[in-house]
Amino acid sequence: MQYSFIAMGHENVTSLHKSTFEITTDKTLTLKGDCIIGVKSNVTLNDLPEELKKQIQTDNEKIELFLETDNYSDKIIGYGSSKLTLDHPTDMVCRKSDFTCSRTLMINSNKAAKDLDKKLVNELKNGSELKITIKTV
Repeated sequence: MQYSFIAMGHENVTSLHKSTFEITTDKTLTLKGDCIIGVKSNVTLNDLPEELKKQIQTDNEKIELFLETDNYSDKIIGYGSSKLTLDHPTDMVCRKSDFTCSRTLMINSNKAAKDLDKKLVNELKNGSELKITIKTV
């Protein structure tokens, strides 16, 4: 299954976090939010289709996440877990660790904010639109 939605970049995107990256519905971003790569998301974890949630909530379900701006893209691979609740009202976090909470979309990710394509990050710093596609494999 595949599902796409839109968020926006922001001038304060630093993409420096070593273990996570986040997309949020929040409209603003401070420099302290070094994991946040997208704001003003039009989708929350609550909004994901039920079929997709069931797949993500399966232990070891492989998840591919595609991040796309007009000129650049990046692919992140992570995994689902039966411990994921997928019900946070604003935040969606991809984690390199196996930590889970209501904000977690996937665990054991192969990339965190600091690992993302720098050209993509620079476009996000300039406020570019970010298309996010979640695909279960």
